[in-house]
Amino acid sequence: MNPASSFAAAERVMARADALAAISETPDALTRVYLSPQHLQANQRVGEWMSEAGMVVWQDSVGNICGRYEAAQEGAPAVLLGSHLDTVRNAGRYDGMLGVLAAIEVVASLHQQGLRLAQAIEIVGFCDEEGTRFGITLLGSRGLTGSWPQGWLAQTDASGVSVAQAMVAAGLDPARIHHAARQPEAFSCYLELHIEQGPCLEQAGLALGVVEAINGARRLNCRFTGEAGHAGTVPMAQRKDALAAAAEWMTVIERATLEQAGNLVATVGDLRCLPGAVNVIPGEVSLSLDIRGPQDAPLDALLNALLDRGQAIAARRGLTFAAEEFYRIAATPCDASLQTLLTGAVQAVQGASLSLPSGAGHDAIAIAERWPVGMLFVRCKGGVSHHPAESVTAADVALAIAALGKAVSHYGQPLCGDAGR
Repeated sequence: MNPASSFAAAERVMARADALAAISETPDALTRVYLSPQHLQANQRVGEWMSEAGMVVWQDSVGNICGRYEAAQEGAPAVLLGSHLDTVRNAGRYDGMLGVLAAIEVVASLHQQGLRLAQAIEIVGFCDEEGTRFGITLLGSRGLTGSWPQGWLAQTDASGVSVAQAMVAAGLDPARIHHAARQPEAFSCYLELHIEQGPCLEQAGLALGVVEAINGARRLNCRFTGEAGHAGTVPMAQRKDALAAAAEWMTVIERATLEQAGNLVATVGDLRCLPGAVNVIPGEVSLSLDIRGPQDAPLDALLNALLDRGQAIAARRGLTFAAEEFYRIAATPCDASLQTLLTGAVQAVQGASLSLPSGAGHDAIAIAERWPVGMLFVRCKGGVSHHPAESVTAADVALAIAALGKAVSHYGQPLCGDAGR
Protein backbone atom coordinates (compact mmCIF):
# COMPACT_ATOMS: atom_id res chain seq x y z
CA MET A 1 0.00 0.00 0.00
CA ASN A 2 1.60 3.27 -1.13
CA PRO A 3 1.23 6.55 0.82
CA ALA A 4 -1.59 7.83 -1.38
CA SER A 5 -3.66 4.67 -1.04
CA SER A 6 -2.93 4.52 2.71
CA PHE A 7 -4.23 8.07 3.13
CA ALA A 8 -7.34 7.30 1.08
CA ALA A 9 -7.92 4.26 3.29
CA ALA A 10 -7.46 6.44 6.39
CA GLU A 11 -10.06 8.90 5.14
CA ARG A 12 -12.50 6.01 4.72
CA VAL A 13 -11.74 4.90 8.28
CA MET A 14 -12.41 8.41 9.60
CA ALA A 15 -15.71 8.62 7.70
CA ARG A 16 -16.78 5.19 8.89
CA ALA A 17 -15.87 6.05 12.48
CA ASP A 18 -18.20 9.04 12.14
CA ALA A 19 -20.92 6.78 10.76
CA LEU A 20 -20.57 4.35 13.67
CA ALA A 21 -20.59 7.24 16.14
CA ALA A 22 -24.05 8.14 14.87
CA ILE A 23 -25.32 4.71 15.97
CA SER A 24 -25.95 5.56 19.61
CA GLU A 25 -28.59 5.21 22.30
CA THR A 26 -28.63 8.97 22.68
CA PRO A 27 -28.34 11.62 19.98
CA ASP A 28 -26.02 13.91 21.93
CA ALA A 29 -23.55 11.36 23.39
CA LEU A 30 -22.11 8.15 21.97
CA THR A 31 -23.26 5.14 23.99
CA ARG A 32 -23.46 1.64 22.48
CA VAL A 33 -23.71 -1.31 24.84
CA TYR A 34 -23.80 -5.06 24.45
CA LEU A 35 -26.83 -6.49 22.61
CA SER A 36 -28.63 -3.18 22.42
CA PRO A 37 -30.39 -2.39 19.13
CA GLN A 38 -27.53 0.01 18.42
CA HIS A 39 -24.94 -2.72 18.95
CA LEU A 40 -26.72 -5.02 16.52
CA GLN A 41 -27.04 -2.18 14.02
CA ALA A 42 -23.32 -1.43 14.29
CA ASN A 43 -22.57 -5.12 13.74
CA GLN A 44 -24.66 -5.09 10.59
CA ARG A 45 -22.92 -1.98 9.26
CA VAL A 46 -19.45 -3.34 9.97
CA GLY A 47 -20.46 -6.66 8.42
CA GLU A 48 -21.42 -4.81 5.23
CA TRP A 49 -17.98 -3.17 5.10
CA MET A 50 -16.34 -6.55 5.67
CA SER A 51 -18.33 -8.01 2.78
CA GLU A 52 -17.29 -5.13 0.52
CA ALA A 53 -13.68 -5.99 1.39
CA GLY A 54 -14.18 -9.54 0.09
CA MET A 55 -14.76 -11.30 3.39
CA VAL A 56 -17.21 -14.03 4.35
CA VAL A 57 -19.15 -12.54 7.28
CA TRP A 58 -21.10 -13.94 10.23
CA GLN A 59 -22.22 -12.95 13.72
CA ASP A 60 -21.16 -15.58 16.23
CA SER A 61 -23.15 -17.03 19.11
CA VAL A 62 -22.15 -14.38 21.67
CA GLY A 63 -22.61 -11.39 19.33
CA ASN A 64 -19.17 -10.78 17.84
CA ILE A 65 -19.21 -9.70 14.17
CA CYS A 66 -16.65 -11.80 12.29
CA GLY A 67 -15.21 -11.82 8.79
CA ARG A 68 -12.75 -14.14 7.02
CA TYR A 69 -10.60 -13.41 3.99
CA GLU A 70 -9.50 -16.79 2.80
CA ALA A 71 -5.87 -17.82 2.26
CA ALA A 72 -4.40 -18.95 -1.05
CA GLN A 73 -5.21 -22.46 0.13
CA GLU A 74 -8.58 -22.73 1.85
CA GLY A 75 -8.62 -23.82 5.47
CA ALA A 76 -5.21 -22.38 6.38
CA PRO A 77 -4.74 -20.84 9.83
CA ALA A 78 -5.59 -17.16 10.09
CA VAL A 79 -4.02 -14.01 11.41
CA LEU A 80 -6.68 -12.56 13.70
CA LEU A 81 -7.18 -8.79 13.68
CA GLY A 82 -9.71 -6.62 15.46
CA SER A 83 -10.87 -4.74 18.52
CA HIS A 84 -14.26 -3.89 20.06
CA LEU A 85 -17.37 -2.07 18.86
CA ASP A 86 -19.05 -1.40 22.21
CA THR A 87 -18.45 1.82 24.13
CA VAL A 88 -18.56 3.38 27.55
CA ARG A 89 -21.25 6.00 28.14
CA ASN A 90 -20.56 9.36 26.51
CA ALA A 91 -17.67 7.80 24.63
CA GLY A 92 -15.25 8.83 21.92
CA ARG A 93 -15.47 7.42 18.42
CA TYR A 94 -12.06 5.72 18.05
CA ASP A 95 -11.53 3.56 21.14
CA GLY A 96 -12.04 0.05 19.77
CA MET A 97 -13.64 1.04 16.47
CA LEU A 98 -10.38 2.29 14.96
CA GLY A 99 -8.81 -1.16 15.23
CA VAL A 100 -11.70 -2.87 13.45
CA LEU A 101 -11.98 -0.29 10.67
CA ALA A 102 -8.22 -0.17 9.99
CA ALA A 103 -8.10 -3.97 9.79
CA ILE A 104 -10.87 -3.92 7.16
CA GLU A 105 -8.76 -1.56 5.05
CA VAL A 106 -5.79 -3.97 5.19
CA VAL A 107 -8.00 -6.72 3.80
CA ALA A 108 -9.66 -4.39 1.28
CA SER A 109 -6.26 -3.54 -0.19
CA LEU A 110 -5.49 -7.22 -0.80
CA HIS A 111 -8.96 -7.80 -2.23
CA GLN A 112 -8.68 -4.88 -4.64
CA GLN A 113 -5.42 -6.33 -5.95
CA GLY A 114 -6.90 -9.82 -6.19
CA LEU A 115 -4.28 -11.21 -3.81
CA ARG A 116 -4.37 -13.98 -1.21
CA LEU A 117 -1.75 -14.73 1.44
CA ALA A 118 -0.40 -18.01 2.75
CA GLN A 119 -2.53 -17.47 5.86
CA ALA A 120 -6.11 -16.30 5.98
CA ILE A 121 -7.08 -13.07 7.71
CA GLU A 122 -9.96 -12.93 10.14
CA ILE A 123 -11.34 -9.75 11.68
CA VAL A 124 -13.51 -9.65 14.79
CA GLY A 125 -15.49 -6.70 16.07
CA PHE A 126 -15.75 -7.82 19.69
CA CYS A 127 -19.15 -7.29 21.25
CA ASP A 128 -18.38 -6.26 24.84
CA GLU A 129 -14.92 -5.22 25.96
CA GLU A 130 -16.00 -2.31 28.14
CA GLY A 131 -18.56 -4.08 30.35
CA THR A 132 -20.80 -1.02 30.38
CA ARG A 133 -24.15 -2.81 30.45
CA PHE A 134 -23.61 -5.88 32.63
CA GLY A 135 -20.35 -5.10 34.44
CA ILE A 136 -18.64 -7.95 32.58
CA THR A 137 -15.50 -7.13 30.65
CA LEU A 138 -13.96 -9.04 27.73
CA LEU A 139 -17.22 -10.89 27.14
CA GLY A 140 -16.76 -11.10 23.37
CA SER A 141 -13.11 -12.16 23.42
CA ARG A 142 -13.78 -14.77 26.09
CA GLY A 143 -16.45 -16.17 23.83
CA LEU A 144 -13.75 -16.71 21.21
CA THR A 145 -11.38 -18.40 23.66
CA GLY A 146 -14.09 -20.57 25.18
CA SER A 147 -13.56 -19.14 28.67
CA TRP A 148 -17.08 -17.74 29.09
CA PRO A 149 -18.23 -18.50 32.67
CA GLN A 150 -21.71 -19.97 32.83
CA GLY A 151 -22.56 -17.64 35.70
CA TRP A 152 -22.40 -14.67 33.38
CA LEU A 153 -25.81 -15.58 31.95
CA ALA A 154 -27.49 -14.57 35.22
CA GLN A 155 -25.75 -11.18 35.45
CA THR A 156 -28.27 -8.34 35.15
CA ASP A 157 -28.16 -4.79 33.88
CA ALA A 158 -29.56 -1.72 35.61
CA SER A 159 -33.05 -2.60 34.38
CA GLY A 160 -32.90 -6.13 35.77
CA VAL A 161 -32.49 -7.75 32.34
CA SER A 162 -30.15 -10.74 32.49
CA VAL A 163 -27.48 -11.56 29.92
CA ALA A 164 -29.51 -14.64 28.96
CA GLN A 165 -32.65 -12.57 28.43
CA ALA A 166 -30.74 -9.99 26.39
CA MET A 167 -29.31 -12.73 24.20
CA VAL A 168 -32.75 -14.18 23.49
CA ALA A 169 -34.11 -10.72 22.68
CA ALA A 170 -31.24 -10.24 20.22
CA GLY A 171 -31.93 -13.57 18.52
CA LEU A 172 -29.06 -15.44 20.17
CA ASP A 173 -29.36 -18.77 22.00
CA PRO A 174 -27.71 -18.85 25.45
CA ALA A 175 -27.35 -22.62 25.10
CA ARG A 176 -25.08 -22.12 22.08
CA ILE A 177 -22.48 -19.83 23.66
CA HIS A 178 -19.79 -22.49 23.29
CA HIS A 179 -20.19 -22.37 19.50
CA ALA A 180 -18.24 -19.07 19.51
CA ALA A 181 -15.09 -20.81 20.79
CA ARG A 182 -12.34 -21.35 18.24
CA GLN A 183 -9.83 -24.18 18.19
CA PRO A 184 -6.19 -23.35 19.03
CA GLU A 185 -5.09 -24.17 15.48
CA ALA A 186 -7.55 -21.66 13.99
CA PHE A 187 -5.23 -18.68 14.51
CA SER A 188 -1.50 -18.14 14.39
CA CYS A 189 -1.64 -14.85 16.31
CA TYR A 190 -3.73 -11.80 17.18
CA LEU A 191 -2.84 -8.22 16.27
CA GLU A 192 -4.83 -5.34 17.74
CA LEU A 193 -4.55 -1.71 16.68
CA HIS A 194 -5.82 0.80 19.25
CA ILE A 195 -5.54 4.43 20.24
CA GLU A 196 -2.90 4.88 22.93
CA GLN A 197 -5.21 6.34 25.61
CA GLY A 198 -2.21 8.17 27.00
CA PRO A 199 0.23 10.99 26.15
CA CYS A 200 3.50 9.13 25.53
CA LEU A 201 3.41 9.02 21.72
CA GLU A 202 2.34 12.65 21.50
CA GLN A 203 5.17 13.69 23.80
CA ALA A 204 7.64 11.66 21.73
CA GLY A 205 6.39 13.21 18.49
CA LEU A 206 5.51 9.81 17.04
CA ALA A 207 2.31 8.59 15.41
CA LEU A 208 2.77 4.91 16.27
CA GLY A 209 4.22 2.76 19.02
CA VAL A 210 4.45 -0.91 19.91
CA VAL A 211 2.92 -2.26 23.11
CA GLU A 212 5.26 -4.33 25.29
CA ALA A 213 2.62 -5.48 27.77
CA ILE A 214 -0.83 -4.70 29.09
CA ASN A 215 -0.46 -3.63 32.67
CA GLY A 216 -1.36 -5.89 35.53
CA ALA A 217 -3.36 -4.24 38.30
CA ARG A 218 -4.05 -4.56 42.01
CA ARG A 219 -6.80 -2.65 43.78
CA LEU A 220 -7.10 -2.41 47.53
CA ASN A 221 -9.33 -0.84 50.16
CA CYS A 222 -7.11 0.56 52.92
CA ARG A 223 -7.85 2.04 56.33
CA PHE A 224 -6.02 4.06 58.96
CA THR A 225 -7.73 3.92 62.38
CA GLY A 226 -6.77 6.39 65.05
CA GLU A 227 -8.80 8.30 67.61
CA ALA A 228 -11.33 11.04 67.02
CA GLY A 229 -11.08 14.05 69.29
CA HIS A 230 -12.05 17.69 69.72
CA ALA A 231 -10.18 19.87 67.25
CA GLY A 232 -9.75 22.59 69.86
CA THR A 233 -8.81 20.66 72.99
CA VAL A 234 -6.47 17.80 72.00
CA PRO A 235 -2.82 18.98 71.86
CA MET A 236 -1.00 18.37 68.59
CA ALA A 237 1.56 16.03 70.17
CA GLN A 238 -1.16 13.79 71.62
CA ARG A 239 -3.28 13.32 68.51
CA LYS A 240 -3.92 10.07 66.67
CA ASP A 241 -5.02 11.74 63.46
CA ALA A 242 -5.96 9.15 60.85
CA LEU A 243 -6.10 11.72 58.05
CA ALA A 244 -2.61 13.02 58.79
CA ALA A 245 -1.33 9.42 58.60
CA ALA A 246 -3.16 8.82 55.33
CA ALA A 247 -1.79 12.05 53.87
CA GLU A 248 1.75 11.05 54.80
CA TRP A 249 1.26 7.65 53.19
CA MET A 250 -0.15 9.22 50.02
CA THR A 251 3.00 11.29 49.56
CA VAL A 252 5.06 8.14 50.14
CA ILE A 253 3.06 6.34 47.45
CA GLU A 254 3.70 9.11 44.94
CA ARG A 255 7.40 9.47 45.72
CA ALA A 256 8.18 5.75 45.88
CA THR A 257 6.38 5.03 42.62
CA LEU A 258 8.15 7.88 40.84
CA GLU A 259 11.48 6.41 41.95
CA GLN A 260 10.72 3.04 40.35
CA ALA A 261 11.72 2.10 36.84
CA GLY A 262 9.48 0.01 34.62
CA ASN A 263 6.45 2.25 34.01
CA LEU A 264 4.75 1.54 37.35
CA VAL A 265 1.84 3.79 38.36
CA ALA A 266 -0.10 4.12 41.62
CA THR A 267 -3.24 6.10 42.39
CA VAL A 268 -5.30 6.94 45.46
CA GLY A 269 -8.64 7.73 43.91
CA ASP A 270 -11.08 7.60 46.83
CA LEU A 271 -10.72 9.08 50.32
CA ARG A 272 -13.32 9.14 53.12
CA CYS A 273 -12.94 10.62 56.61
CA LEU A 274 -14.91 9.78 59.74
CA PRO A 275 -16.61 11.38 61.50
CA GLY A 276 -16.17 14.04 58.81
CA ALA A 277 -16.80 17.19 60.88
CA VAL A 278 -14.83 20.42 60.61
CA ASN A 279 -14.16 20.54 64.36
CA VAL A 280 -13.29 16.86 64.94
CA ILE A 281 -9.93 15.16 64.46
CA PRO A 282 -10.49 12.32 61.94
CA GLY A 283 -10.54 9.02 63.79
CA GLU A 284 -10.77 6.79 60.72
CA VAL A 285 -9.83 7.26 57.09
CA SER A 286 -10.63 4.82 54.29
CA LEU A 287 -8.79 5.16 51.01
CA SER A 288 -8.32 3.18 47.83
CA LEU A 289 -5.08 2.14 46.18
CA ASP A 290 -4.83 1.25 42.49
CA ILE A 291 -1.38 0.10 41.40
CA ARG A 292 -0.43 -1.07 37.90
CA GLY A 293 2.58 -2.16 35.89
CA PRO A 294 3.63 -4.21 32.85
CA GLN A 295 5.43 -6.89 34.90
CA ASP A 296 3.96 -8.69 37.89
CA ALA A 297 7.11 -9.15 39.99
CA PRO A 298 8.09 -5.43 40.20
CA LEU A 299 4.43 -4.55 40.66
CA ASP A 300 4.05 -6.85 43.65
CA ALA A 301 7.38 -5.74 45.10
CA LEU A 302 6.29 -2.10 45.03
CA LEU A 303 2.89 -2.96 46.49
CA ASN A 304 4.45 -4.87 49.38
CA ALA A 305 6.86 -2.00 50.06
CA LEU A 306 4.00 0.52 50.11
CA LEU A 307 1.96 -1.61 52.50
CA ASP A 308 4.99 -1.94 54.81
CA ARG A 309 5.35 1.84 54.79
CA GLY A 310 1.67 2.21 55.65
CA GLN A 311 2.13 -0.08 58.64
CA ALA A 312 5.24 1.82 59.75
CA ILE A 313 3.50 5.20 59.52
CA ALA A 314 0.56 3.91 61.56
CA ALA A 315 2.81 2.38 64.23
CA ARG A 316 4.86 5.54 64.62
CA ARG A 317 1.70 7.60 65.06
CA GLY A 318 -0.03 5.15 67.42
CA LEU A 319 -2.64 4.08 64.86
CA THR A 320 -3.53 0.84 63.10
CA PHE A 321 -3.41 0.19 59.35
CA ALA A 322 -5.26 -2.45 57.33
CA ALA A 323 -5.48 -3.21 53.63
CA GLU A 324 -7.71 -5.64 51.74
CA GLU A 325 -7.16 -6.49 48.08
CA PHE A 326 -10.42 -6.75 46.12
CA TYR A 327 -9.19 -6.90 42.52
CA ARG A 328 -6.17 -8.47 40.82
CA ILE A 329 -5.33 -9.07 37.20
CA ALA A 330 -1.99 -10.30 35.95
CA ALA A 331 0.10 -8.38 33.47
CA THR A 332 -0.25 -9.58 29.89
CA PRO A 333 3.07 -9.52 28.03
CA CYS A 334 2.88 -9.14 24.29
CA ASP A 335 4.62 -11.85 22.29
CA ALA A 336 8.31 -10.98 21.78
CA SER A 337 8.39 -12.02 18.12
CA LEU A 338 5.26 -10.00 17.39
CA GLN A 339 6.79 -6.98 19.12
CA THR A 340 9.80 -7.34 16.84
CA LEU A 341 7.58 -7.71 13.78
CA LEU A 342 5.49 -4.64 14.65
CA THR A 343 8.58 -2.60 15.54
CA GLY A 344 10.04 -3.30 12.11
CA ALA A 345 6.78 -2.34 10.43
CA VAL A 346 6.53 0.89 12.43
CA GLN A 347 10.14 1.81 11.69
CA ALA A 348 9.50 1.22 7.99
CA VAL A 349 6.65 3.74 7.87
CA GLN A 350 7.77 6.41 10.36
CA GLY A 351 11.53 5.89 10.76
CA ALA A 352 11.50 5.15 14.49
CA SER A 353 9.48 3.19 17.01
CA LEU A 354 8.67 3.45 20.69
CA SER A 355 7.90 0.55 23.02
CA LEU A 356 5.41 1.32 25.77
CA PRO A 357 2.98 -0.41 28.09
CA SER A 358 -0.79 -0.20 27.95
CA GLY A 359 -2.28 1.09 31.15
CA ALA A 360 -5.79 0.11 30.04
CA GLY A 361 -7.26 -3.32 29.40
CA HIS A 362 -7.98 -4.71 25.94
CA ASP A 363 -9.46 -7.80 24.31
CA ALA A 364 -5.86 -8.94 23.86
CA ILE A 365 -5.85 -9.89 27.56
CA ALA A 366 -8.32 -12.71 26.94
CA ILE A 367 -6.91 -13.68 23.55
CA ALA A 368 -3.39 -14.01 25.02
CA GLU A 369 -4.61 -16.97 27.07
CA ARG A 370 -4.90 -18.93 23.82
CA TRP A 371 -2.80 -17.24 21.10
CA PRO A 372 0.25 -14.94 20.81
CA VAL A 373 -0.77 -11.27 20.82
CA GLY A 374 0.74 -8.05 19.57
CA MET A 375 -0.58 -4.50 19.84
CA LEU A 376 0.03 -1.33 17.86
CA PHE A 377 -0.80 2.04 19.40
CA VAL A 378 -1.86 5.15 17.49
CA ARG A 379 -1.30 8.63 18.89
CA CYS A 380 -4.41 10.36 20.25
CA LYS A 381 -4.61 14.06 20.97
CA GLY A 382 -3.85 14.87 24.58
CA GLY A 383 -3.99 11.17 25.46
CA VAL A 384 -7.76 11.57 25.89
CA SER A 385 -9.97 8.49 25.66
CA HIS A 386 -13.41 7.36 26.87
CA HIS A 387 -14.57 10.89 26.12
CA PRO A 388 -16.08 12.73 23.15
CA ALA A 389 -12.80 14.64 22.80
CA GLU A 390 -11.00 11.52 21.51
CA SER A 391 -9.11 12.63 18.42
CA VAL A 392 -6.76 11.08 15.86
CA THR A 393 -5.55 12.42 12.53
CA ALA A 394 -6.00 10.85 9.12
CA ALA A 395 -2.24 11.11 8.59
CA ASP A 396 -1.54 9.02 11.70
CA VAL A 397 -4.23 6.52 10.76
CA ALA A 398 -2.68 6.18 7.30
CA LEU A 399 0.66 5.27 8.89
CA ALA A 400 -1.13 2.79 11.16
CA ILE A 401 -2.85 1.07 8.25
CA ALA A 402 0.44 0.87 6.37
CA ALA A 403 2.28 -0.59 9.37
CA LEU A 404 -0.47 -3.09 10.13
CA GLY A 405 -0.50 -4.14 6.49
CA LYS A 406 3.25 -4.71 6.53
CA ALA A 407 2.97 -6.84 9.66
CA VAL A 408 0.14 -8.92 8.20
CA SER A 409 2.06 -9.45 4.95
CA HIS A 410 4.75 -11.23 6.98
CA TYR A 411 2.35 -14.17 7.20
CA GLY A 412 2.65 -14.92 3.51
CA GLN A 413 3.62 -12.94 0.49
CA PRO A 414 0.84 -12.87 -2.10
CA LEU A 415 0.78 -16.32 -3.67
CA CYS A 416 -1.98 -16.09 -6.24
CA GLY A 417 -4.62 -13.93 -7.76
CA ASP A 418 -8.30 -14.05 -6.90
CA ALA A 419 -9.42 -15.71 -10.10
CA GLY A 420 -12.18 -18.21 -9.61
CA ARG A 421 -13.08 -17.06 -6.10
